[in-house]
Amino acid sequence: MPYVNREARDRLDAGGSPKTPGELNYKITRLVDEYLSRQELSYARLNEVVGVLECAKLELYRRVTAPYEDIKIAEDGDVYGILNSPKLQARPKSRG
Repeated sequence: MPYVNREARDRLDAGGSPKTPGELNYKITRLVDEYLSRQELSYARLNEVVGVLECAKLELYRRVTAPYEDIKIAEDGDVYGILNSPKLQARPKSRG
């Protein structure tokens, strides 16, 4: 949640880097709030902002999280036994 203490807010507002997930949430929240304050507020505008955040989340997952998980699967082994099903083995592999 973005509700960090005053000391953290002052540091972050002065350009400091977030040190915790809550501080990262605060920075993102402040950026969105600043953007929205310069726009006419409407459902369409809010929907666009939510879409931007969703696309940023999906791109982070696609570019960083999924490759990291592939490395961990190679190192530690897979947990999805269903992937060994003959029906799935016949299909080309997909990245979801």
